[in-house]
Amino acid sequence: MKPLSNQQRLHQVNTEQLFENYRSALGHAASYTYGMRWKMVRNTEYLFRDRDRRGNGNSLGPRSAQTEELLAAFSAGRTLAKERLHLITEKIQEQARLNKALRLNRVPRVVARVLRELEEAGLHDNFTVIGTQALYAYEAAAGSHFLLELLASGDVDLRYDARQKMIIVSEKLDGNGLLGLLKKADKTFECVRENGYRAANAGQFMVDLVIAPRGMHAAEKITFSESDLVAVEVPGLHWLLNSPKLDTVAIDEDGWPVPIRVPDPRAFALHKAWLSGLPTREPLKKPRDLDQARAVAQLVQDQMPQLSFDSTLTSLHGDVRKMLPVLIH
Repeated sequence: MKPLSNQQRLHQVNTEQLFENYRSALGHAASYTYGMRWKMVRNTEYLFRDRDRRGNGNSLGPRSAQTEELLAAFSAGRTLAKERLHLITEKIQEQARLNKALRLNRVPRVVARVLRELEEAGLHDNFTVIGTQALYAYEAAAGSHFLLELLASGDVDLRYDARQKMIIVSEKLDGNGLLGLLKKADKTFECVRENGYRAANAGQFMVDLVIAPRGMHAAEKITFSESDLVAVEVPGLHWLLNSPKLDTVAIDEDGWPVPIRVPDPRAFALHKAWLSGLPTREPLKKPRDLDQARAVAQLVQDQMPQLSFDSTLTSLHGDVRKMLPVLIH
């Protein structure tokens, strides 16, 4: 593990601040996505505000000095919003070049694209990154870099909270499902098998849709459209589901900021340590599980003292909490 230099820390913070401004500007510009127009109804012109791409919307009243002012104000506001977004985007592009020069660019490009698509769809809070890719969030939050051998991975696990209403998520995905969103990030993504939980792109990078066990009474499949991924239940994930979450901004291979939501690092470390001791866990994965668990635990102790392991995470089962002596000596 290597702590960031003061210069790297400065630009990590600058990137996070720029991204917050970018989020705000993007949201403001998005409010002007669907415009205003004059619409003739029974020989009278009405000012009409579109609400979606299908032309649905509502009338703001017949043409008058007041509605003409509304249209002028809307047009001026849209122009200013676009200009602001353009200027902030240019700033991020400049910052991205600095981030690459300072070797802050860490998150794999394909992972970053998927996470940004989730953010743009308004689904950042619905999916949590678990597994190896979560380490990029922990190092970004703590101001240190893990050894690359701990980070190498050809997949990302997206944990969905099945307690939420699927119809809301489906609407945000425009009816195209999670696979449709993945195709926006990389058009070569396809389901590995029909009704499966995994998609892969042409480079064989995989995205898995996983959920915590729901109990025998829950028979409904977790999927967001026809021919979409179908979530698979993974034992032990309910502990990560109920643990606190960490939202942070990491930096991708191109130097661009990436919003990423992960479990509390203490829960991650304890869960990984628990996984490493399961008799059913693949032997090849066990040593890496434990190495990652110990690395994250050490990061928390060294760089995140506000997160004390002494305060037990009540969301974790006793079997998981018992792994603490394995992590902290």
